[in-house]
Amino acid sequence: MVQERTLSIIKPDGLEKGVIGKIIARFEEHGLKPVAIRLAHLSTREAEGFYAVHKARPFFKDLVTFMTSGPVVLMVLEGENAIQRNRDIMGATNPANAAPGTIRKDFATDVEKNTVHGSDGPDTAKAEIAYFFRETELHPYAYRR
Repeated sequence: MVQERTLSIIKPDGLEKGVIGKIIARFEEHGLKPVAIRLAHLSTREAEGFYAVHKARPFFKDLVTFMTSGPVVLMVLEGENAIQRNRDIMGATNPANAAPGTIRKDFATDVEKNTVHGSDGPDTAKAEIAYFFRETELHPYAYRR
C-alpha cells in the first residue's frame, strides 16, 4: 500500500453541528492520522483562490459564501491510500447518494452543506496541502499500541 497525504476540511456546517471530534475519530478509526490541523476562518480571497478551479461554474459564488460563513478545520491526513480512503469515508458529494455510515450521509444537509472536503487525486492533494500548510507544519508520527 502507498503512504499518502491528503487535505481534509471540515466545513462551517460541521462546526455548527458540533461534530469535529466525531469526524476526526472516523478518520483515525480508518487508519488516517491528522499530521497537521488548524482552525481557520477563510477570507473571501482565500476561498476564491482555493476553489478557483470552479470559478466558471454556477455554484462558485454560493460555495465561496458558504466556505467563508464560519470557521473551518483544515487538516492533512496521512495513511495508506489516504486520498481514496478519505473519499470513501466522506461519501458521495450529494449526501442523498452517500452510502450509510459515511460522514456526508450521517452529518451533511445537502450538496452545498456537505460537511467535508477532500482532495480528489495526488496532484490536487499536493497543491491543496501547500495552499494551507508549510512543510514545516506537517508532523508525522507513529502509533504506539
